[in-house]
Amino acid sequence: MTTVRIPAGWPATEEEARAVQDELRARVVLDTPGPPPGSGHVTGVDVAYDDERDVVAAAAVVLDAATLRVVAQATAIGRISFPYVPGLLAFREIPTVLAALDALPCPPGLVVCDGYGLAHPRRFGLASHLGVLTDLPTIGVAKNPFTFRHDDPPAPRGSTSPLLADTEAGPEEVGRALRTRESVKPVFVSVGHRTTLDNACAHVLALTPAYRLPETTRTADTLCRRALREATEG
Repeated sequence: MTTVRIPAGWPATEEEARAVQDELRARVVLDTPGPPPGSGHVTGVDVAYDDERDVVAAAAVVLDAATLRVVAQATAIGRISFPYVPGLLAFREIPTVLAALDALPCPPGLVVCDGYGLAHPRRFGLASHLGVLTDLPTIGVAKNPFTFRHDDPPAPRGSTSPLLADTEAGPEEVGRALRTRESVKPVFVSVGHRTTLDNACAHVLALTPAYRLPETTRTADTLCRRALREATEG
């Protein structure tokens, strides 16, 4: 397990964090398809917090994309690096998530974040932030639609509906509500970096053979919670 310090010069205020988002957002790549679903590696990242002890645990779990078998995993423990502010959650997580990814013994391939990419009020959620910093293909898969609206997708697995932001120019598709299990609440998929929305949805369907949430998210969630328990109870 890697222990992480808050990086020197890390944003300390909301204004500083938003300035970083504005600077990095211009580097998001949206015109490449990303790796084909079911090929190579796919990695889930997730975090767990203990705010009272000022501890965050991050996990990165690499799966074989064809078999969904775990091939590598790593964890990192650090201090919470930013206060809780909606829209700026990446600044609480990025240093520790980067450390977990860096500790992996193999390339991560596509990275699946438990959160948002372009489906973010500033079009720069965790998946986009992480993708720009690592130049890895990334997608966000969230449990809730944040501030955006959508119609309920049809009941069959694989059905989608646009996740829409209301702008002065009209509705903007920032992601999709995707039904991963028949008649079960959808998940909310958005592009992070170096992939397309169609490809992101195809990856999520490949990662959900039995449950609503991707296997990447399920395995990383279990691992980061265990790492947090070990760090705070030991």
